[in-house]
Amino acid sequence: MITSMTGFAALTREDPRATVSVTVRAVNHRFLDVQLRLPQSLADREARLRALVQQAVARGRVELGVSVQLRQAAIPQVELNEAFVTALEAALERARLRGVIAGHLTPGDLLRLPHALSIREQPALPEEGAGEAIAALVDQAVADALAELGRMRTHEGRHLQQDLDTRKQGLAGLIEQIADAAASGQQGLQQRLATRVSELTGDLALDRAAVAQEIVRLVGRSDISEEVTRFRAHLGHWSALTSAVEPCGRKLDFLLQEMNREINTIGSKADGNAVSELVVTAKAELERMREQVQNVE
Repeated sequence: MITSMTGFAALTREDPRATVSVTVRAVNHRFLDVQLRLPQSLADREARLRALVQQAVARGRVELGVSVQLRQAAIPQVELNEAFVTALEAALERARLRGVIAGHLTPGDLLRLPHALSIREQPALPEEGAGEAIAALVDQAVADALAELGRMRTHEGRHLQQDLDTRKQGLAGLIEQIADAAASGQQGLQQRLATRVSELTGDLALDRAAVAQEIVRLVGRSDISEEVTRFRAHLGHWSALTSAVEPCGRKLDFLLQEMNREINTIGSKADGNAVSELVVTAKAELERMREQVQNVE
């Protein structure tokens, strides 16, 4: 089955304890390359998350990012700057002795003085078992994101398969045209050789059987029946690979190399301008298929 190596998915999952956001992006790569971006709190989950990716993806560069935002309410903490208040009291006492002011500090006075009090928010202590629950939420979010990525890669893979199947059918037609053109080229070559030998020998006494055998041998060098048979077999193997369940990108790439080798051999052996033009067309189509296969898992 053809599956694209490229895709993207992003989602958010939440429960009363936390909100988990996951993004996963996949692009072409020769092998499986997993890159993780995790908060420090999930460092011990890296192996588990990497295994989830490896179960879902066979080939490609996969970038997985996870963020966790806790939903626990913070606890306010009020601290008194004792050194500041002590110095302030001493200054106020001196002022009272001089009759400048009267009375004492009130809570309202302290609240109006920015250096007297500091108010901070302290994270609440986690509930018992919260760590395991958040880890399970992360696993589920990552699994859902990978499933969404898989659906996108499968959808793109269908378009790739339609394009490649169309091109494969075109190649099947081209190889039959090449076979017919090569057969005509062989007949033309044989006739030209026979005519040329007849013109050169004239009235010379020759072993006609030996000449005929030599002509057959020369014409046989342009026989491409083996290459055509192998090319047809490669087309059949292509269909078997693309209909199987396993990822087939690397096998298709290798198969295209073999097809290109057969086409090159045909181009060097077969005779006739018509064959040369068809070979150029086939090689161009194989190159376009090779570019497409670079996207196949």
